[in-house]
Amino acid sequence: MSQQEWDRLTASEQAFMVNTYESDVLAGVWGDLDEADQALPAGHERVTGILLSLVDRGWVEVRRGAERIPRDRLASVLAEPAEWEYPEDDWSSALTLVTTDAGRRITHRSE
Repeated sequence: MSQQEWDRLTASEQAFMVNTYESDVLAGVWGDLDEADQALPAGHERVTGILLSLVDRGWVEVRRGAERIPRDRLASVLAEPAEWEYPEDDWSSALTLVTTDAGRRITHRSE
């Protein structure tokens, strides 16, 4: 991905991508989103839409443990505000953002 292509991503798209590079839990992205998106309630369709667009591009997967959440179930899972919260005790049940092979290719930016 060129710097220009990266710059075309919104700040919130970039935040999701950085968090996938780190294989972070879904809740970890919230503080990195742009201010307008942070002001929305957890599970808001605008924020879930950003993540779903990255999934649809083939760059990101959402997992619970080792299980990939299928795309046809993902929107309803992400609509649950509790999924966007840090787990109280069992972190293995938290949704995790993972970069796909295609997503890893875009991590290598060129000038």
